[in-house]
Amino acid sequence: MMHEFRKLRVWERAMELAESVYKLSGDFPKEERYGLTSQLRRAAVSVPSNISEGAYRNSNKEFNYFLGIAGGSAGEVYTQIELAKRFGFITSEKAEGVLDEADAVKRMIYKLQKQL
Repeated sequence: MMHEFRKLRVWERAMELAESVYKLSGDFPKEERYGLTSQLRRAAVSVPSNISEGAYRNSNKEFNYFLGIAGGSAGEVYTQIELAKRFGFITSEKAEGVLDEADAVKRMIYKLQKQL
């Protein structure tokens, strides 16, 4: 059973999260390009990517599996933003918006999983 991921609000919010992460991490120190910046961006891109990949799978069970991976990646984003804040790469104010977005996406993923 294929789901139309582009019509899923959770996918759109995950895309917005990835955009926010890219904008925010652009201010990280240059020496972090291959460190936290890269790791954070990969995790952020993983969220909508896994939602869409799972939507094209053959069953709700497979979709649920990929939603779980997407949720885990949202958790990675949360932790990595917290680390960036602790390291002084971003202010608490800048971090809070993205942390709230990551939380919202994770809740939406969980809700969708319960509906499958």
